[in-house]
Amino acid sequence: MLGEGRSRPVAVLESLDALLRRGGVRDSQVEAIAVGTGPGSFTGLRLGLATARALSFALGIPLAGVSTLDALAAGAPGALPVIDARRREVFSLVDGAPAVLPPAELTLKPGTLCVGDGAVRYRSLLEERGARIPPDGDEVHLPRARFHAALARDFGEAELVEPLYLRVPDADRPFPATPGKVRKGE
Repeated sequence: MLGEGRSRPVAVLESLDALLRRGGVRDSQVEAIAVGTGPGSFTGLRLGLATARALSFALGIPLAGVSTLDALAAGAPGALPVIDARRREVFSLVDGAPAVLPPAELTLKPGTLCVGDGAVRYRSLLEERGARIPPDGDEVHLPRARFHAALARDFGEAELVEPLYLRVPDADRPFPATPGKVRKGE
């Protein structure tokens, strides 16, 4: 709970302001912004990207988007990033391309190092298939902002940065009708 009636966008902006102040950085000193583009939660991606775009426009500075999978892999070079996508699926890389799939369908060579919250969640399954997974609390399981910033190369206009959605949002999925019940609008 955010408390004090604050919305998530306000809390994000307050946290960003506090971070800049703590680092002794003024708005006028910010030269560019890097933002994570996903995959991840739809709400989190929309909020992060909207905030980054708004700041880019307001400050007149360029924006670059970085895949969360790439940032996670940068924290453990050579590792396969595995993010929990919920619904018994993971976000990962398949032949170098972002994908969403059940963890049992990941192609793993014996000894493959897997990192991310999906690797932690599906540890027993992945280890049975020959993967190596660092301890749960190891920081390699987190896509740190410093890796997003280090990987940001294509800085440009904010409207060109798009989120990386690998499946349709729940709101856009057909909802199966419950026998005997009628949904609003039917």
